[in-house]
Amino acid sequence: MFYSGRRMFFAFTEEQEELRRSARRLLETASSSPRVRAAMATEKGYDAEVWQRLGEELGWTSLAIPEAYGGAGLGFVELAGVMEEMGRALLCAPFLSTVCLAATAVLLGGTEQQKRDLLPGMAAGRTTGSLAFLGPSGQWDAPSFGVSFVRRGDDYVLSGTASFVLDGHTAQVILVVAHPPHGGAREDRAIFVVPGDAPGLERRPLPTMDMTRKQAELTLRDVRVPASAHLGPPRTGSATFDRTLDLAKVALAAEQVGGAQRCLEMALDYAKTRVQFGRPIGSFQAIKHKLADMFVQVESARSASYYAAWAAAESEGELPAAAALAKAYCSDVYFHAAAENIQIHGGVGFTWEHDAHLYFKRAKSSETLFGDAAFHREIVARQMGL
Repeated sequence: MFYSGRRMFFAFTEEQEELRRSARRLLETASSSPRVRAAMATEKGYDAEVWQRLGEELGWTSLAIPEAYGGAGLGFVELAGVMEEMGRALLCAPFLSTVCLAATAVLLGGTEQQKRDLLPGMAAGRTTGSLAFLGPSGQWDAPSFGVSFVRRGDDYVLSGTASFVLDGHTAQVILVVAHPPHGGAREDRAIFVVPGDAPGLERRPLPTMDMTRKQAELTLRDVRVPASAHLGPPRTGSATFDRTLDLAKVALAAEQVGGAQRCLEMALDYAKTRVQFGRPIGSFQAIKHKLADMFVQVESARSASYYAAWAAAESEGELPAAAALAKAYCSDVYFHAAAENIQIHGGVGFTWEHDAHLYFKRAKSSETLFGDAAFHREIVARQMGL
């Protein structure tokens, strides 16, 4: 996308388009259906060779990280473009957890030393990370955060349980959002950098409907970290967390658009080739209407996603509302497209052998990730003063 003063043009530059084209070409083989199914069946949930290639060879993990910390120094528009292609290919990789959550939190809230210590490894794909912020209840209000912290001498001690942590069972660095023992105000939240092998940290993979994106439960039993593990200055954790989640929502919305687009393509291809009563089912009015509605919704979701990516790159003030709007609408569209894809395929769409169910499960999982559509519509309403 390119800009002129206060005017925005929702068109990718030639360099951005080439990045998207190269991403699609690679993912057609690196994230083909057989490779997705093989990766999701492993305990890690991804192919280490593919992950290494994304980081060291292609530099996708470095897109939004400044050059000073080993990154490519591009931005969120480029990152969103690649996320869209990843969603279309149903890539199994710790990309959202490492790049969009962990690295973003460090970049936004970390001290200069923390950035220099952590970001180069994440930019190169050598270090995986995640952000642990939900308690076992899965609720989003502050008292439900499952981990608390206390200061003991020169250290902090973390205790509690964080659940639904993306790639939490394999992440080498985990940024843990914690609160004082008795809850405290939002401003009292803090984020701590915890090594994945820290003494007292127990990690358990969770059974999930979406096998293409792993989640874990982390139990912290008096995990002691030094004062230098506190991310950034005191009383900045809440602001860092909120902005990190806004940016992660933008990335996820782009991924959802890619998934919805692929569902539309699958349904359209099948409607052209499946013959019933002597003619392709795509010639029947009911199927035509389904496909037309899917097309309009996917294009509208793409517009919402691109607007949010622009806000992430250019307009900090518009980001919270734009991120919430994109997450709400893209969640609805992806789930609807995935469900309609199964309906158009009929009985074969419900079978394990067909990929339609993989997109349906990713759509449902992504719908609730970072809050469901109703949660984000409420954010938009508050932003509008309603």
